Amino acid sequence: MWNFIKNREPNIHMKRLFEPFLSYRHFRTRAVDRQNTSSTGLYGFDHLKSPKGFQRFVDEAIERSSELIDYISGMPSSAEIIRAMDEISDTVCSVVDSAELCRQTHPARGFVEEAIKASMKINVYLHFLNTNHTLYNAVKKAEQDGHLLTEEARRAALHLHIDFEKGGIHLPCGKLDRVNQLNMDAHKLCREYGENIINDPGYVDIFPASRIPRQIQHLLKPIYRLTSGVSKESLGSYEDEQEKGFRIITEPRTLFSVLQLTPDEQVRKMAYLKGSSVPHANHEVLDKLINSRHELAQIMGCKSYAEFVMQLNMASSPEVVVSFLQEMSNMVKEKADEEFNTIRNLKRDVCGQRCVDLEPWDEAYYTTMMKSSAYNLDSAVVASYFSLPQCIEGLKLLVKSLFGASFDSVPMAPGESWHPDVLKMCIHHPEEGDLGFLYLDLFSRKGKYPGCATFAIKGGRKISETEYQLPDYQHFAGTRVALDFAETPSNLFEYYARDYRVLKKFARHYSTGEVIPEKLVKSLNGARDMFAATELQRQIFYALVDQTLFGEQLSVPRDTNSIVAHLKRQHSNEKHVEGTHMHIRFSHFLTYGAGYYSYLYAKCFAATIWKKLCQEDPLSPTTGTLLRTKLLQYGGAKEPADLLTDLVGDGIVRYHNGGIVPDVTSCLEELKLLDDKNRHIGK
Repeated sequence: MWNFIKNREPNIHMKRLFEPFLSYRHFRTRAVDRQNTSSTGLYGFDHLKSPKGFQRFVDEAIERSSELIDYISGMPSSAEIIRAMDEISDTVCSVVDSAELCRQTHPARGFVEEAIKASMKINVYLHFLNTNHTLYNAVKKAEQDGHLLTEEARRAALHLHIDFEKGGIHLPCGKLDRVNQLNMDAHKLCREYGENIINDPGYVDIFPASRIPRQIQHLLKPIYRLTSGVSKESLGSYEDEQEKGFRIITEPRTLFSVLQLTPDEQVRKMAYLKGSSVPHANHEVLDKLINSRHELAQIMGCKSYAEFVMQLNMASSPEVVVSFLQEMSNMVKEKADEEFNTIRNLKRDVCGQRCVDLEPWDEAYYTTMMKSSAYNLDSAVVASYFSLPQCIEGLKLLVKSLFGASFDSVPMAPGESWHPDVLKMCIHHPEEGDLGFLYLDLFSRKGKYPGCATFAIKGGRKISETEYQLPDYQHFAGTRVALDFAETPSNLFEYYARDYRVLKKFARHYSTGEVIPEKLVKSLNGARDMFAATELQRQIFYALVDQTLFGEQLSVPRDTNSIVAHLKRQHSNEKHVEGTHMHIRFSHFLTYGAGYYSYLYAKCFAATIWKKLCQEDPLSPTTGTLLRTKLLQYGGAKEPADLLTDLVGDGIVRYHNGGIVPDVTSCLEELKLLDDKNRHIGK
């Protein structure tokens, strides 16, 4: 895949609903129109009126890109080189993104199959682009001749140069061929890893049905087995009877509900063990992926894959990341230990002293019990205030209050949608016009990508002096930013989803219209904070596993199972159970390989932004203007640390061993983990 096409895989973090604010004026696009009554194709692309249209879509993208390559070969001005390179990226991305979204969500097999073919064909062309010295030399010329007039253009040239070389174009032919093969292998392995998770979620059968609590039975599949019973007609004969049970498909969401709400410890244990030990095939797949990425990094002159991928990240090196994670682990350990003892003591109280240990399948059940008891929470009552229409009203509220824009459903042209459930939303500013569009496909269905995700369709790009597809370079649009900055906006807007001043304006009972009670919101927030150190410790553990698996490799093959078990003993109170393997269905390894720490960076950055800028008056237009003009509108066009500091001033980033880490003070204060010792370390 072309290395300067960034973040093309689905983003599996669900909270990117605010990306359209990165676009801010004169927005026009051929991909989606506001109200188009004439027939069109999928996502507004005319080619995609039928499955076979993907073939022409690919062909025209290749034709247009070839024309641009010919133009670049004439070595026009530096600005024109970068503009043409950005158009190539935009043209190819339209195919890559549309094919990926179709493959993951379209209910018609014909469309899915043609999307897969299109993806394969465009990837062959991407190999050609990756190794095109005409483009590489033109980018170097544009970067070096000093004629690029804007900071964004100079940054685009630098990033294009680095991305080309991350693809190995500067290497001798033999090494370049190997790099290309390794990239293709890694792409295939990532897809295989993800497919295995979907195809082999594991299951356990539970009899009788009474062992499953009624409130989760709708999540499970009823099953029956034959039993022998005494015949009513004759006490001496037997006849078969059916006994009802449930099959628990141990995919993550169902498994979590079972672990939270099932009193029967043996049921929880069976479900946990099965769900934590599949899919078996991913042991080999992950080992191959680790080896492929490590060999790639070494050919590129790096000690590890982690070092290779951090070249443009704020952290800059694995050493900075690991130091940050270990520091965080030490900070939360004492509080996490206290929380663990509290949970274990509750189990002992409930079960008696015979239950000495807290098992991994116990934590969710007993923490849920404690939260419900302490705050009198009923999930059904909470849900009654957050129907989908009301949640969309909440988004409209944020858009209007913060950015002075509307966020409304608009009609789709015939052929534009892929399922009746899909909504098309438009963000419209009264002075600036349409800022962007968002498709919402919010309900699960067979064959659809199983998790929460966002998929790009069309990035921002300056088309001419009067026509924008914003921001100016699609190379920097949306979440095409430094990986350890990308999750910051989504983490920030989580605060809005738990602030009563915001919730009272849209969270209403689905039948009575009653505004959500303030007491209920306080209870929700109190319950959320009860075991905050334990959850933070878990995220640190995941990030350390990620860094270790993709970090420096020993000369002898490593046992990933042993690595995970060792890190769990060091950085978690949860017991490691032999035969369980969290790393074989941790899909963040695919798109966030050596980058999972980004969630912790984002958590810390967001905590500081909320405290310093948003907390006093979260819906203030002044707050929204600052968020938009100093943070969101730039995408990746400026250095993240500069954006963050410009937004809130000092005290949000720290410089450490040549890299950048977050100031953790606000995050630790929020979680009540800040003592004098941690206050000194956190700054």
